[in-house]
Amino acid sequence: MSIFSGLEKFGLKSAESVQLFGDEQKESDKKDEEKPTEEKVIPEEEFLLAKTVRCKVCDQVFKTKVVKNGRVKRLEPDQDLRPRFQYIDTLKYDVTSCPNCGYTAMNRYFDQIMPAQVKLIKEQIVSQFKPINTEERAFYTYDEAIDRYKLSLMSTVVKRGKDSEKAFTCLKIAWLLRGKAETMPGNTPQEQEALAECKKEEDAFYKQAFDGFSLAISKENYPMCGMEQNTLDYLLAYMAFHFKQYEVASKFLSSVLTSPSASRRMKDVGLQLKEDIIAELKK
Repeated sequence: MSIFSGLEKFGLKSAESVQLFGDEQKESDKKDEEKPTEEKVIPEEEFLLAKTVRCKVCDQVFKTKVVKNGRVKRLEPDQDLRPRFQYIDTLKYDVTSCPNCGYTAMNRYFDQIMPAQVKLIKEQIVSQFKPINTEERAFYTYDEAIDRYKLSLMSTVVKRGKDSEKAFTCLKIAWLLRGKAETMPGNTPQEQEALAECKKEEDAFYKQAFDGFSLAISKENYPMCGMEQNTLDYLLAYMAFHFKQYEVASKFLSSVLTSPSASRRMKDVGLQLKEDIIAELKK
């Protein structure tokens, strides 16, 4: 017999199935379970450490910020292989810049400098370099990172570095500008104008990278900037596609898809790009 028996006369026919205790608690628990938990955003500086470096040009010791590689979580890259990581854009920390003399290079090349190149850097950069006093932050902003890459590009040109190194630097600047654009609001006409200018600059550096790599493959050996041929061929295919050079894109892509050394993943992204090219040609 239900403790609510007798309430039928009031039209409450379902009263017998009502439990005095339990349902309310279970319903409350269910709501708690369904309530989404807020993701904790880890500050960028938590992934960084200060590395001590000695400059090969001026022999001064300084500290630079580098990424703790063991802590970052890799996300799905962009279609043109731009790397992505959770909570941090690691590209911002792939350059070492001496604050004393101005010599700057991507981390992989900073110590790879010959005496003749040191002489050129001293004559054309160190002699003119004026250190700027910027606010010391726990991380680099996009603007600071882009400035550092531009210094790296200038150093590479002055020391007569390889075309592939110049192209790779341009590519990373383009990627950084893309990352910066992703953080920019576009609510007002002024913000939209700034966003459009950022994307325009990205495209300019992207074109320099494409031209530089196209030149480099005719006279340099693989690997280039840590990339083996299949990777660079795919990258050039995508960049050619971006600039609507579909015949060039198809040529590089064919090399990847028929290569016995290309990984399954590389061929998969290559097939996706092939579909994109066909779709554009059909328009």
